[in-house]
Amino acid sequence: MKQNDARIKKIVVTGGPGTGKTTLIDKLKERNFHCLPEISRQVTLEARKQGIEQLFLTDPILFSRKLMEGRINQYHEAMRNDEGLVFFDRGIPDVLAYMDYIGDKYPSEFEEACHDHLYDQVFVLPPWKDIYISDNERYENYDQARRIHDHLLLTYDRFGYRVYEVPTGTPEVRTDYIINNITG
Repeated sequence: MKQNDARIKKIVVTGGPGTGKTTLIDKLKERNFHCLPEISRQVTLEARKQGIEQLFLTDPILFSRKLMEGRINQYHEAMRNDEGLVFFDRGIPDVLAYMDYIGDKYPSEFEEACHDHLYDQVFVLPPWKDIYISDNERYENYDQARRIHDHLLLTYDRFGYRVYEVPTGTPEVRTDYIINNITG
């Protein structure tokens, strides 16, 4: 069952690690847009509480399954939104892009989830060395972030999305770009 309610515009903001997604989502929130947060940090922190330092590295399928479940739940939450416009900090296809990046196979239900939960528009933030910072939850270096970006583009293309590349610039400029390029 493909879910796409025309009354609810679902917009993904994605990109490799360290591209400014969270900052951009925060700017959209400041402008009173309904935004759903990235959940991978939450999954990582919960795993650490259970003694698993990097669940993505220890058990990529379990980590990805938890992300998939969380993102599907966010999708359903968005469908109940009465504001008509919802931004997602990453979408369901991001899970597959990361799995492809590390070269792991994943269950067919991951692909089915991408086909069954459709977004209206996708904006990608490109790698930007000037703002890239590693931290405790972001273990990739800049070159790895660039390769992840390439996998994100391939994955969204594979599912038929036109991806809008957000130019580098101040958070305000980037936010304006997204708002001014929302279609329909």
